[in-house]
Amino acid sequence: MKHLPGIKQNLSTLLSLPSISSTLDEYDMSNKAVIDQLASWCETLGFSIDIQCVDETRKKYNLLATLGKGPGGLILSGHTDTVPCNIEKWQSDPFSLTDKHNRFYGLGSCDMKGFFALALAAVEKVDTNKLIAPIFILATADEETSMTGARALASLGLPKARAAIIGEPTGLKPINMHKGILMEGIKITGQAGHSSDPSLGNNAMDAMHTVMGELINFRDELKHTHQHTAFSVPSPTLNLGCIHGGDNPNRICGQCELHFDLRTIPGMSSNDLRAQIQQRLDPIAKQTQTNIEFYRLFDGVEAFASAEHSELVALAEKLSGHGAEAVAFATEAPFLAAANIDTVVMGAGSIDQAHQPDEFLAHDQIQPMVNYIEQFIKHYCL
Repeated sequence: MKHLPGIKQNLSTLLSLPSISSTLDEYDMSNKAVIDQLASWCETLGFSIDIQCVDETRKKYNLLATLGKGPGGLILSGHTDTVPCNIEKWQSDPFSLTDKHNRFYGLGSCDMKGFFALALAAVEKVDTNKLIAPIFILATADEETSMTGARALASLGLPKARAAIIGEPTGLKPINMHKGILMEGIKITGQAGHSSDPSLGNNAMDAMHTVMGELINFRDELKHTHQHTAFSVPSPTLNLGCIHGGDNPNRICGQCELHFDLRTIPGMSSNDLRAQIQQRLDPIAKQTQTNIEFYRLFDGVEAFASAEHSELVALAEKLSGHGAEAVAFATEAPFLAAANIDTVVMGAGSIDQAHQPDEFLAHDQIQPMVNYIEQFIKHYCL
């Protein structure tokens, strides 16, 4: 087997290839350069390469690299995109690797380009001539915004692997459960008019006041009917995030729009929740004689929970010495778990360093994670 330059050099290369994912066009970038680089390295190690375009307009791509044949096997999965960054707030260039204080600094160092460098280093440590089941490297697009890559894989069909490691930064602890997320919008259209006479219009903001009260009541109901003690916040949460309406104090508000998010716990269905909210909105529209449009800001991510007696979680707990934990942030895990792949979230670095200036991957996290991945490969593929 040919060898790659090494973890530091590989990570440096990945950091130098910007792949920001953003809902704002002025910040959004293609991830093709990262995909091509990973494909080149995987090909060097003997993997077969499948690059999938998942959004032609925005130039977004997935990579599925396969080494070995047969049923089962292990998926090493990560996303290739990063969040935007405020360059002026960084103490170093976010698109270059800076090695200081026993840390590798750079945008995506822990979330989560670093995982690919560690996964490839682990593959190089095993005798791939002895594979009895395949190793898959899965690299996806747009996890930080719409999860376009994971959704595309789910629709096209994931490999029928036995297990999957999603290398999000978890401080080397196995995560077997996380909350889901919905981001929703409500737009109310009434009738503008002169504020001196309420009969000249129909105030959309008044109607939104009623809607917000109903959402708060719904939030309280969810808090009492759904609990999961594995989470630090054990109930679902509903946050009224931003609101816009009207254009002047002396005009009746003709239109008002609210955006909110809802964090779900395992066992809850996003579609059921949307249906319950719609049932609460319909009477308000009739009562206020306004038009109420309820829509998705993005398709959402279901809550995730590993199988109750997961072989993979048990192995991850044994290797790491940590019991599995639940977290509030969402990942691509539900898409793999829905394909009946035993899935755990586990990686080097801390989520506390993600999405902020001077993101870093601590040196002391690197070799342990490489060793864990090597043991996962030996368990499932050799």
